[in-house]
Amino acid sequence: MKDIQNVIAAANIRYDKDSETLFIIDQTLLPGEEREIPLGTAEEMYEAIKALRVRGAPAIGICAAYCVYVLARSIPEGEDFQARLEDYADYLVSARPTAVNLSWAARAMVATARAHRGEPREAVLAALYEKAVAIHRDDIEKCTAISEYGLTLVKDGDGILTHCNAGPLATSRYGTALGPILLGTERGMSFHVFSDETRPLLQGARLTSYELQRAGVDVTLICDNMASIVMKNGWVQACFVGCDRVAANGDTANKIGTSGVAILAKHYGIPFYVLGPTSTIDMACPDGDHIPIEERDRDEVRTLYGTRTAPESVEVCNPAFDVTPHSLVTGIITEKGIAYPDETGSFKSAFEKMGIKPVEKFVDKK
Repeated sequence: MKDIQNVIAAANIRYDKDSETLFIIDQTLLPGEEREIPLGTAEEMYEAIKALRVRGAPAIGICAAYCVYVLARSIPEGEDFQARLEDYADYLVSARPTAVNLSWAARAMVATARAHRGEPREAVLAALYEKAVAIHRDDIEKCTAISEYGLTLVKDGDGILTHCNAGPLATSRYGTALGPILLGTERGMSFHVFSDETRPLLQGARLTSYELQRAGVDVTLICDNMASIVMKNGWVQACFVGCDRVAANGDTANKIGTSGVAILAKHYGIPFYVLGPTSTIDMACPDGDHIPIEERDRDEVRTLYGTRTAPESVEVCNPAFDVTPHSLVTGIITEKGIAYPDETGSFKSAFEKMGIKPVEKFVDKK
């Protein structure tokens, strides 16, 4: 059933001001069940981020902003408010070290509290809430702009391959990699999307296929190792992927398997685009070798949602992300425009022209 407006504006993160409660859609239950769960304690928030109940770099950032506000409200009178808040922020950031939006949003919230230091507690809390709402609204605007720029790169009837999930569930509205597809569909265009299932946690199968099918998009689910044949057959005219961190030169960390898609796209002469907000670009990180890669639980590979699929004692390698070299990236689509590499192949000069600058290190407790 076509339900595009509800897909585009999915309430994956919702703050109820009347009850002062933060809710998220538990994405580990999708597509079988859509259920909101409350996040009230630091431990619940850490677990939700770590366990991918909330996921997608922009969505994690939005969630972190509201989390910091909720935790600020819990700090007892008489305790060192700023120090405790920064401890909470550090704790949340440690849940997913690769996703730069998480640290970016936490840093912004800490900086807001620092800027209002010395003011009455209620004034500081009000400023923190306003900042969290601003981060949320800002992502909506950025995703809309990213979708507009991305839509200029495809035409009606194109085949598009995507990996993992970078739709509204992973962001705020429209999404990044899925944004142009959903925006185009909303305007009456048609695309044929190939969605990699994305092992080991099947975000492409469970989430991307779910979002696109609900929106009325023609989507075909494929196993990760089928990407080559659909490209070879001429069914794919562009690849759109999201990003969790982009280094200054354009090297891009995204869900494990993304670099393999980029290699295939290069071989078959298919443009490979990375889509994400400028908050995901880390100008302080020179290249992909400096991006920390999260290692996840080995049983995510040995089992499939509770069913053992491999010997219990077999050794497992389970990095959550890989890094696609900038040499394989055709363009990086942001809310400020489309960045293309310079004559050296680096994206750094394009980023600088967009006004993207290095940000301060996260921990600054002076």
